[in-house]
Amino acid sequence: FPYFTTIDQTKAIRDVLDDLASGHPMDRVICGDVGFGKTEVALRAAAAVVLSGKQVAVAVPTTVLARQHVATFQKRFAPFGIEVGNLSRATSGAELRETREGLRSGRIKVVIGTQALTAKDVRFDDLGLVIIDEEQHFGAAEKAKLSGLAKNVHTLMMSATPIPRTLAAGLAGFRDLSVIASPPVHRLPVATRIAPLSDAAIASALLREQRRHGQSFLICPRIQDLDPMLARVQAVAADLRIVCLHGRLAADEIDDRMMSFVEGRADVLLATNIVESGLDIPRANTIVVCWPEKFGLAQLHQLRGRVGRGGIRAFAHLLTETASGQSEKRLAVLEEFSRPGAGFAISERDLDLRGAGDLFSEQQSGHVQVFGPVLYSHLLKMASEKLDEGQAVWVPDLNLPVADMLPETYVQSEPVRLELYARAARCTDEDDLEDLEEETARRFGPLPKVARDFFAAARLRLECKRRGIVRLDVGPEAAAATFLPGRLRKSRGRSLQRDGDRVVYHAKMQDMPFERVEELFELLDEG
Repeated sequence: FPYFTTIDQTKAIRDVLDDLASGHPMDRVICGDVGFGKTEVALRAAAAVVLSGKQVAVAVPTTVLARQHVATFQKRFAPFGIEVGNLSRATSGAELRETREGLRSGRIKVVIGTQALTAKDVRFDDLGLVIIDEEQHFGAAEKAKLSGLAKNVHTLMMSATPIPRTLAAGLAGFRDLSVIASPPVHRLPVATRIAPLSDAAIASALLREQRRHGQSFLICPRIQDLDPMLARVQAVAADLRIVCLHGRLAADEIDDRMMSFVEGRADVLLATNIVESGLDIPRANTIVVCWPEKFGLAQLHQLRGRVGRGGIRAFAHLLTETASGQSEKRLAVLEEFSRPGAGFAISERDLDLRGAGDLFSEQQSGHVQVFGPVLYSHLLKMASEKLDEGQAVWVPDLNLPVADMLPETYVQSEPVRLELYARAARCTDEDDLEDLEEETARRFGPLPKVARDFFAAARLRLECKRRGIVRLDVGPEAAAATFLPGRLRKSRGRSLQRDGDRVVYHAKMQDMPFERVEELFELLDEG
């Protein structure tokens, strides 16, 4: 380690080593700001476990961060003959097979990967420690699956801004908590500014950084925002060399574009929040975030942490169009806490704003009220009365000639698939569903046909709910829709056959079932 450890780093390392030697499984959260040395704590914990003869798994949310950690761990462990493996979407087929075999035999002592670590074909010889980096990116089910990879395994979670439930559990004593609050020497605060979104504001920030021979990040919330933003910037600052980056690119393309920026061949990296974790580029000292109201507080703080790592004054520009009252509060918190080490304070304020979630479920934020037996009995009675009155929540039953599921080859972890199914079921409009579909593509790559059909069926379920259709059957020759009593209106569509609350549309269905259902809806709308 080429630096002196800070006081808080030293204490966190001692806490972790004491846990490992305690004789019972560790369950500790390390909360340390971006660039404050959490990785060094993980390295020393991993070394202690590996040198005792056991294996270590390091889970990260993105392939970009996985590659950086692989390089870091290999550099530190190579002199000791400790082999480090990689399991992620970017890993080649041959390397995947070799890594899995090495984990089963015990030859590979440290493996770094994304959610691929929880795949059924990944087996460990003797797993002793699971490290979950950037824990705020993992769902409760994913973290439970990782912690359950082996019996009595030690678990170490790390984050600059832990999710409210994790922080609340640490503050309440349900989990052990170590805070790294002391910044490295020469670390300057990032000047954070909130301003209206405009082409002039974007160009001013980027050109200012170029004039001092630095580099900039330009962040947009969605992939479809990147091309229009590129055109806007090129129109007002044609001299800037810009490279685009997002999660739907092939792994090799991501590496090539990232390296062009790291090596200084581009002035601006235009990207989604794929860059919020794992980039350490000292020349990059300006970040411009467009539509910051569409990001979470932790995401914005992580994005801000991409700059200011070289001892030079850095700037974060949050350019907003319209923000709700809650979003404005989040942005104000980020502007208020811009000093080094503000991550823990931001997490505490996030806990106040969003609530601690529910320790008895997978809800990771939200305000849970005091819940005693009297209130429980009252709510149970109310729910029973609603059921008696026929007000039960209903979900349209779809019988389609397509697989309404996410394939195992695409999302390998069963708990993650179940979580995505539940989130899709909770979507109340197409915007929510579109956001979930984009997130899925960012996490697991381009959607295969079966996955596209899954989201198409989810949209169809929303439309059926809106129309009062309780059941939709689509066969080779016809489609039939069954409505709630009184919801089927009269229609002049001559191709429709009506029977009470049920209507049948005769047409060839096997080739394009969703298009045929759209035709059915159009006929129903003919007044």
